[in-house]
Amino acid sequence: MTAVRSDVPAGELDRFAERHAAATGYHLTGWLGVIERAFGHETQYLAATSGNGIEGVLPLVFFSSRVFGRFAVSMPFLNYGGVVADDLSVRRALVDRAIEETRSRRGSHLELRHSGQLCPELAPKRHKVAMRLPLASDPDQQWEALDRKVRNQVRKGEKSQLTVAQGGSELVDDFYSVFAHNMRDLGTPVYGRAFFAEVMRTFADRARIFVVHHDGKPMAASLVFWHRSMIEVPWASALRASNPFSANVLLYWHMLKFSVERGFAVFDFGRSTPNAGTFHFKRQWGAQPLELVWEYWNASGAAPESLNPDNPKFDLAIRVWQRLPVSVATAIGPHVIRHIP
Repeated sequence: MTAVRSDVPAGELDRFAERHAAATGYHLTGWLGVIERAFGHETQYLAATSGNGIEGVLPLVFFSSRVFGRFAVSMPFLNYGGVVADDLSVRRALVDRAIEETRSRRGSHLELRHSGQLCPELAPKRHKVAMRLPLASDPDQQWEALDRKVRNQVRKGEKSQLTVAQGGSELVDDFYSVFAHNMRDLGTPVYGRAFFAEVMRTFADRARIFVVHHDGKPMAASLVFWHRSMIEVPWASALRASNPFSANVLLYWHMLKFSVERGFAVFDFGRSTPNAGTFHFKRQWGAQPLELVWEYWNASGAAPESLNPDNPKFDLAIRVWQRLPVSVATAIGPHVIRHIP
């Protein structure tokens, strides 16, 4: 008989996430620890077990805010999450328990971030796509596969006296200086530096930071994370002042080259809104869209309000945020964004 528990040891959960074909790197227990320490949210890791061991998992993060309300997400701040199960009955048991846990905290809704519709009984939202590129077997082949325009932009970056560094926690400050500045320019509250420091500390063997410098100043930066044969760039930014140098294009080429040299099969450029600027930037590298399906249980039966910059309700707030000094936006941003998944 299958039972849904929240007390399965982390080691067993991680072994399941490593071996199950449908699990992502974000199903590793370390991510809940990162979110707890960086944002202070309550977390819970549900697992369906039987005499045969673990049959399914569902990590949860609970939000509670006077402004944004109470709700649960799997997984917030990240591109993937949701339920992983051996069969339909196990999936339903995990989702039912997640709904119970959300209800018990007076939550308005539960959000599950899937890369396909898994739960027909839930309301789907198809507003984002992942952009994925199958990788060549060596850097030369990957270079030849690039569009001629992209190769010319990479060459321009190489001739612009740019340097590219890659490493771990020692590059968090350089990464964050670019990321925070770019988020202000976009009118979006920025995560706190502690979040990225926690990511690099927790996943030192699965994550890498890339930084492009010009005259010693960070101009473009990214953080990549990998799981099995796929490597993903969930966070990347470039200063607008770096555009004439093609720093962002050089950054992406170095990430691709690193990925090929490490033997990864797929490069995930992260999620985008279809036909938005970032969508077309990623597509020029040869990446193809994969529809993401975020599935919802809603206590009221109505769709939850969209808490992202695409919501026209936030247009004025975005314009105001863009006018803030970077130092002010960076100080205030983490207190706001921790409540927005």
